[in-house]
Amino acid sequence: MSKNDEIVLACIEQKYFQREILIEQHAIVKILSGEMRVVRADKIYTFVAGDIILFPRNTLATVTKYPKDDHPYRSILLYINAEKLRNFYAKHEPNAKAAHDMRLRTFKSNGLFNSFFTSLMPYLEMESELPLNIVDIKIEEAISILRNVNPDIDSLLANFEQPGKLNLADFMEKNYMFNLPMAKFCYLTGRSMTTFKKDFKNVFGTTPQRWLTAKRLDLAHQELTKEGKKPIEVYFEVGFENLSHFSYAFKKQFGYTPNAIPR
Repeated sequence: MSKNDEIVLACIEQKYFQREILIEQHAIVKILSGEMRVVRADKIYTFVAGDIILFPRNTLATVTKYPKDDHPYRSILLYINAEKLRNFYAKHEPNAKAAHDMRLRTFKSNGLFNSFFTSLMPYLEMESELPLNIVDIKIEEAISILRNVNPDIDSLLANFEQPGKLNLADFMEKNYMFNLPMAKFCYLTGRSMTTFKKDFKNVFGTTPQRWLTAKRLDLAHQELTKEGKKPIEVYFEVGFENLSHFSYAFKKQFGYTPNAIPR
């Protein structure tokens, strides 16, 4: 992996790599080999070699990266932070009004994208740090290419608003399986911690942690009984960090261990 934290060459050699992510700034990914599965609240995506994806800032997902066709997962990842975007749009008038649109964007390879990612490889394969002035130039080039292939992309990239106050019940019902710190749930729903806890009690009649645990266990029980999955396949997907804690909480709620469910 490259040392620069804004432009990264990633390689996953093991069988698969899985984790929950909250991408706090826009990110462009070009998959070079392997496969990536992205699970969001509303949709599951599968991406393969050659795919180019733009993740909007504050994307919440479970990401799994696999080898494919005897090749490891490899990708180029660029983060585009708000400071660089503000500097860019200070020099370039946005083509579209800012809008709150959290969809993943995918792009087909073309001459512009191919030339851009090919030009990055020699830099990423260097042993030394990528010079910051080169980083700035390449990220500005990436923004320009995105605007060229999608003239409406400014509605996303030029939107610097923080998350507004969302419908709490709707957001939590869609995203409870993501194992986020409570502060992140507050931020993504546009609330302070105090307001979040107060609103949560009014909506759900209990504390956030109790509700989250119960919802995650209910989902796990459904996957174990109706889909025939094993506990080791379920605990992470539903928001638990380790199998032992999941098994303990499961028995406490249902009176028997997840392994006791016949399959």
